[in-house]
Amino acid sequence: MTGFVSFVSSGPGDPELLTLKAVDRLKHADAVLFDDLSSGPILAHIRAGADLVAVGKRAGRPSPKQDEINRLLVDHAVRGARVVRLKSGDAGLFGRLEEEITALSAAGIGYEIIPGVTSACAAAAAAGIPLTRRLTARRVQFVTGHDVTGQLPEDIDLAALADPRATTVVYMGRRTFPALAEALTARGLPADTPALLAEGVTTQAQSLTRSTIAGLAEMLTGSPSPAPALILYGPLAEEAGDG
Repeated sequence: MTGFVSFVSSGPGDPELLTLKAVDRLKHADAVLFDDLSSGPILAHIRAGADLVAVGKRAGRPSPKQDEINRLLVDHAVRGARVVRLKSGDAGLFGRLEEEITALSAAGIGYEIIPGVTSACAAAAAAGIPLTRRLTARRVQFVTGHDVTGQLPEDIDLAALADPRATTVVYMGRRTFPALAEALTARGLPADTPALLAEGVTTQAQSLTRSTIAGLAEMLTGSPSPAPALILYGPLAEEAGDG
């Protein structure tokens, strides 16, 4: 009998932010394919004897190809396994979810998607700020900071990202933020627009750094780090605490 795949969103790292449904699926899984950022204490919810497969992708490190991950999902499911694909944050945000769904659909395998806390919401909560503000921040936008080549996407909507009345969250943008900041100021966004660098959100390594888009761009120039991070800028970050 063909198995079933549950795409489980693990949140930003704190196991207490898992949903009850996520914990249930982990406890009953026969196989769990997990991302690097979904490891650690979160894996303690998996039952003894389940097959654990690390498939995380990290910039600058050897990582499984997406086709290989798709194949592993299908291979486990066609053997009748209850499979959990454990993804960090929310599975539907910059998590290559669509490619994996497409592979399952082509193989006739059923699936479900269990949402979770995205790191954008977790970072705002850790900093003690809302993502929206009445009258001055009615819009929130999430954007990836790099394309498949690791560079700033050429088709990025700079007009939207330079909107001073929007809260913007840049995922995976540590290396490309200096270039993005330069493009934003050229579009008219003030260089002193408040910005927040959030690293290792909800984990013991959590660090929140307040700055401006210009100051943050200068800080990130030539200073690569493997720590997971996202950048928040706009009319809200100015109220961020030091965490």
